[in-house]
Amino acid sequence: MKAQAAPLVTGYALACVVLFILLSITGFQVDAIVRAGFIPARAGSELVLPPGTFVPFALTPLTAAFLHGGVLHIAFNLVVLLYIGRQLEAPLGSKATAVLLVAGAYAGALAHWLSGPQSAVPMIGASGAISALIAVFALIFSRSETRAIGPIPSHWVRALWLAAAWIGVQLLLGFAGSGGFGSIAIWAHVGGFVAGLVLARPLLRWRFGAR
Repeated sequence: MKAQAAPLVTGYALACVVLFILLSITGFQVDAIVRAGFIPARAGSELVLPPGTFVPFALTPLTAAFLHGGVLHIAFNLVVLLYIGRQLEAPLGSKATAVLLVAGAYAGALAHWLSGPQSAVPMIGASGAISALIAVFALIFSRSETRAIGPIPSHWVRALWLAAAWIGVQLLLGFAGSGGFGSIAIWAHVGGFVAGLVLARPLLRWRFGAR
């Protein structure tokens, strides 16, 4: 698929790569993670922050989605982003895809905050946004055959299996420790995935009407 068919996803991936290279070269990567990453404890008033300018807390779910902690982290995320995102953007359109990415980023941040509201460790990465894309892809566009499990429909089972695989691979990469991005924010993945499940049908109706 040509980049012209998926300008939003391609542009997002390119922005992540350029920002990662610039921060790595200039040595400001850690500083950017602290000042623009999503820090749950910033929602309170007791966290003592170092002097300097910080991105407003309400915007950090978005800015954090552009930051990555290592080569393996960004490489794996962007491979999945480009593979799935570019297949979705063509039929969904750039506007619906943008809504999905933003919703995934914020839902992931919310789930991460709920899992540890006092945490002062920055969360970074595009995983929440990508998880939303994975949910839509698995729920609507995947053609693989999956059997229903009890009352759970087959298309939901397919989506849940793909989510488990996505989180599992991220866990393995985190345990390997070679990516330099520390522990995996599991609940951010879950939050983004749930956002994708919730938004899949409404976005399709928005894009194609009542058909």
